[in-house]
Amino acid sequence: MAGAVVVGAGATGAATARQLAERGEQVRLVTRGGGGPEHPGIERIALDAGRTAELAEVMAGADTVFNAAMTAYHTWPQTMPPLFDSILAATERAGADYVMLGNLYGYGPTAGPVTERTPLLARTRKGRVRAELWRRAERAHAEGRLRVTEVRAGQYLGAGALSPFALLVAPRVLDGELALVHGNPDAAHSFSYTEDVAAALVAVARGDRAWGRAWHAPVITTTVREAATELAALHGAPEPRLEQLTERELALLAFGDPLWREFAEMGYLAERPFVVDAGELRAAFGLEAAPLRTALAG
Repeated sequence: MAGAVVVGAGATGAATARQLAERGEQVRLVTRGGGGPEHPGIERIALDAGRTAELAEVMAGADTVFNAAMTAYHTWPQTMPPLFDSILAATERAGADYVMLGNLYGYGPTAGPVTERTPLLARTRKGRVRAELWRRAERAHAEGRLRVTEVRAGQYLGAGALSPFALLVAPRVLDGELALVHGNPDAAHSFSYTEDVAAALVAVARGDRAWGRAWHAPVITTTVREAATELAALHGAPEPRLEQLTERELALLAFGDPLWREFAEMGYLAERPFVVDAGELRAAFGLEAAPLRTALAG
């Protein structure tokens, strides 16, 4: 039987499953379509994780469940709570530990470096959802129903990453075209490399100090302009040309795809510095962020 179950095969979920398998662990990877990386140690299972009873059967015998699931970005307030409730309930039935992949939305605007002890005072819909999902898991831990932890990642870099940088900036930079940036391209921002986040998920799950609290994934603190310049140098592309998206341009993008409307809600993360302190994870587990060039190379 699988030692670990990973729910969700986005870039980070897939990397987590692969890293576990490369450690010699048996992994069940659950997605709606049964996709994910091919590896002798990974069993790919097609299942809607909202089907709690069936999901609990898949988890039977596992020691750890990694929740890296994601719904369509613009549907989070409606779709994330029931999905995460199902995964949490199934994990509890299976008697496994629960490791949740989170992000930084729950903190809301801040004036200084964000630590794991920064209050969850989100003002946005998606931020409040993220904060509440953690509170539900934390409550289950406090009640002794199962052991819980969360790894919170920043805007993603890496192969397969879905983020404003990956969607808006990187393709234009590589083509030598003008890139329209969501937010201030010169504001300091803490990015997360998908492989680093996966390594953090695995590390906290295999240590005894992780439970009952959240951890910040390793971060690469830089600016969009610096990241774009490094990406161009890495691929021999011209010097990047960056301009900040106007409200009108963002509205036009949102007209064709609701994803962009949701990016607008989280604009405070990109318009001014948003810097994360990942020192507690580094001190406890010895994990350092990869160099920016490594993250951009994928």
